[in-house]
Amino acid sequence: MEVVDVSYAATAKGTVEFGPHRTWYRVTGDLRAGRPALVVVHGGPGITHDYLLNLAALAGDGWPVVHYDQLGNGGSTHLPDRGADFWTPELFLAELDNLLDKLGVADDYVLFGHSWGGMLAARHAAARPAGLRGLVIANSPASYPLWLSEMKVLRDQLPPGVNDTLLRHEAAGTTDSTEYFAATRVFYDRHVCRRTPWPGDYMASFYELYNDPTVYHTMNGPTEFHVVGSLRDWSVVDCLPDIAVPTLLVSGRHDEATPVTLQPYRGLVPDVRWELFEESSHTPHLEEPERFRSVLHGYLAGLPR
Repeated sequence: MEVVDVSYAATAKGTVEFGPHRTWYRVTGDLRAGRPALVVVHGGPGITHDYLLNLAALAGDGWPVVHYDQLGNGGSTHLPDRGADFWTPELFLAELDNLLDKLGVADDYVLFGHSWGGMLAARHAAARPAGLRGLVIANSPASYPLWLSEMKVLRDQLPPGVNDTLLRHEAAGTTDSTEYFAATRVFYDRHVCRRTPWPGDYMASFYELYNDPTVYHTMNGPTEFHVVGSLRDWSVVDCLPDIAVPTLLVSGRHDEATPVTLQPYRGLVPDVRWELFEESSHTPHLEEPERFRSVLHGYLAGLPR
């Protein structure tokens, strides 16, 4: 499901081969226009590009934008029978490399990674690919152990009784219950997206998650704040000093990606600038879209050529 609420329609859509599988992509703008492509790596893992679709508006400023759905999600190949040994960060890093090559942008691109996608983008950038011009890490922790410790802090600050409900269902294994979902929504409305009602693009990614939760449940777990999957110990802290491109770090004042989870980027990436969005949580591109576009435009315009 794709909800387009921007004025810039796709100029190309399709899939590229990724081994025996296929990765779905969407291009807005002209990849041959002379400016680096902004390649958007969505969060999750296990959701889709839809909630980041308004970044396509940057094509109107002259930067072609590439969205894609990671394997197992949206328009890409679904593999509901594969287990944790298949769904690894290395798989998604290989998929990103393959996409850049197949679309012909590997020699001139900027990566935008949101949440889990920011961790993937950081790991990719640390390998110092020759064509990478810049890196945007949006609302992304540097490690899941840090993320989990901060989730406890945020959960303890929820209204009375909410975390008790969450804990009770997590202990009982009933995280698919209506009561658990309602308590989850209290956290999401505070720390994930503070717009009411939730924007259509954001809802579209949620619909896709519920259509096939294989990747999210295997790698993450039932919710943003109850990470019990294979990623629970994963970190990119060790590679951050190797990032060699100008890096923009983005977060929201009310973000589930708290300053503690961002600190390794701020302290270890050699050339990094942090932009805090005061009225936002985990999705400032949806919560403060005009300012977000302005900040991103300024960052892209300032990249060395």
